[in-house]
Amino acid sequence: MRALVQRVAMARVTVDEVEVGSIGPGLCAFVGVTHDDGPTEAERLADKLWHLRLFADDEGRMDLSVAAVGGQVLVISQFTLYGDIRRGRRPSWVAAARPEQAEPLVEAVADGLRRLGATVANGRFGAHMVVELVNDGPVTLQLEV
Repeated sequence: MRALVQRVAMARVTVDEVEVGSIGPGLCAFVGVTHDDGPTEAERLADKLWHLRLFADDEGRMDLSVAAVGGQVLVISQFTLYGDIRRGRRPSWVAAARPEQAEPLVEAVADGLRRLGATVANGRFGAHMVVELVNDGPVTLQLEV
């Protein structure tokens, strides 16, 4: 399971010009699922996101987690994180899990965050989404669990 994580001042996602999720300060997590991922990886990713120290403490060091600062998390499914472009010019999606496997696992990440105490917003799985965000820092990391 992979996530591209951005620390944001705000983020929102719309589908067909209707807002389906938005957050204030926190993390925007684009989540991709591969074939051998399961509930264990989803739980580990949720825990990692909740405790990842990307926010400044009183001395300006990135030493606080989204949990510590009371931030929010926007979870967006992103199968393209498993796109392979090593050969040719058209990405291969072979490593991305099928929707029937990926959708419940992306939702499990969001549910895991909620169980930990996060305020979570979601995109809409399989939809064409427009994601707007204000990257704070900028801070962008790729996680793999």
